[in-house]
Amino acid sequence: MTEKTIQVLMVKPGLEGHWRGLVAVSNALRDGGFEVVYGGNMTPAEIGMTAVQEDVDVVGLSILSANYMMLVSETIKELRNRGKGDVLLLLGGIIYEDDFPALKEMGVAEIYLPGTPLVDIVASVRQQTSAMV
Repeated sequence: MTEKTIQVLMVKPGLEGHWRGLVAVSNALRDGGFEVVYGGNMTPAEIGMTAVQEDVDVVGLSILSANYMMLVSETIKELRNRGKGDVLLLLGGIIYEDDFPALKEMGVAEIYLPGTPLVDIVASVRQQTSAMV
C-alpha cells in the first residue's frame, strides 16, 4: 500500500500583488513532499471551484492586505458551499494577533506570520496532515 500524497492549493485571495511569500512557501511544501497546486491570485469562488476540481486536502491562503477577515470568511463560505468545508485551511501573511481567535473559530487551522521559518511551516503542515495519509 502506498501513502497518499497530500495535495495543497496555494493561493492569494483577491487582487494584491505580493507574491514572494506564496512562492517561497509553495516551493518549500513541494520540496517537503507535498503536491502543490499553485493558484496565484483567485477570488474566493475560484478557490472553492479549484479545491473541488483538484480534490485538495489543504488550502493555503497568503494575504498581506487589511481585508483578510472578509477574504477568509468568503473563502470558507465558498469551500463549504462546494462540499470542501473539511479541508485544512492555513493562513499566512500580515495578520493581527488580536484576530487569531476569530479566525480559528471561523475554521482556520493555523496562522503563519512573516518570518516563520519555512522548515517550521513544512513540519507544521506535515504534523497537521499526518492523519490524512
